[in-house]
Amino acid sequence: MSEFHPPIGFHFSVEFPDISSSSGDQRFQSVSGLTVDVDTEEIAEGGENRFKHKVPVRTKYPNLVLKRGLLVDSEVIKWCRNAVENFSFKPTNLIVKLLNEKHEPLMSWNVVHAYPVKWSMSDFNAEESKLAIETLELTYNYFNVI
Repeated sequence: MSEFHPPIGFHFSVEFPDISSSSGDQRFQSVSGLTVDVDTEEIAEGGENRFKHKVPVRTKYPNLVLKRGLLVDSEVIKWCRNAVENFSFKPTNLIVKLLNEKHEPLMSWNVVHAYPVKWSMSDFNAEESKLAIETLELTYNYFNVI
């Protein structure tokens, strides 16, 4: 029987099937925001004063934050700039894939109805030798594991 080793978290890709198939547009330094929280509502029961019942109401998802080295000719950034500069939002689905050592997906998350809400560049500083990092922040409706 072989030992189980948890997958590594640094080998992944982000695909924008409706925007770009370029391998450069799939490579990101980090992905954060694949999180779901369940909101609850408290309901007081008549005659029961020791506690209130908590019932689930809805789920909420934080923004998805993608970071990478600046990619000069990126279809994803053109999509983002079109939203921010022209206020023309075209929501799309994207897929985050956790990969194994053979570059095959171990797990995938389908992020539904995403669109950009923030784009930023890292600081430029002549005293430091760092990459120019762009950050793309997307809001989305929900995700599911596929």
